[in-house]
Amino acid sequence: MKAVIQLVSEASVEIDGRETCSIGTGLLIFLGVGHGDKFEDSLWLARKIANIRIFKDRENKTNLSTSDIGGDMLVVSQFTLLADLRRGNRPSLNSAASNEIAIPLYRAFISELKKVFHGRVLSGEFGASMRVSLVNDGPFTVIINSKNQSKGKSGKNSV
Repeated sequence: MKAVIQLVSEASVEIDGRETCSIGTGLLIFLGVGHGDKFEDSLWLARKIANIRIFKDRENKTNLSTSDIGGDMLVVSQFTLLADLRRGNRPSLNSAASNEIAIPLYRAFISELKKVFHGRVLSGEFGASMRVSLVNDGPFTVIINSKNQSKGKSGKNSV
């Protein structure tokens, strides 16, 4: 699974001309599910994002999590994160998982995020054509790929 995380001062999702959800300060998470992604990837990624410290503290260092600042999270499915442009100029989306795989993993990610994050977790609508508006604060954007998990001393995936 791949996530693009943007620190925002505000973000919203509009579907069919109607705003369906919005947040103030927090994280906007674009989530892509690929072939080979597993349930464990969604759990690891949710836990990693729930604890990521990218908000500035009083000393202007990125030491605070979204929970620490009382922020919210907004998750938007985006299969185009799996686009491959190594050949030609038209993105190949063959690396994106089918809906049968992607929808349960997307839902598992949101469910786990709601369990481990102490704040509001909102989401767009999987598969819908959405208009996403955001004000990226910083700008501060990070990309996390569950395929790049570090292994702890025990050999198990660490968060």
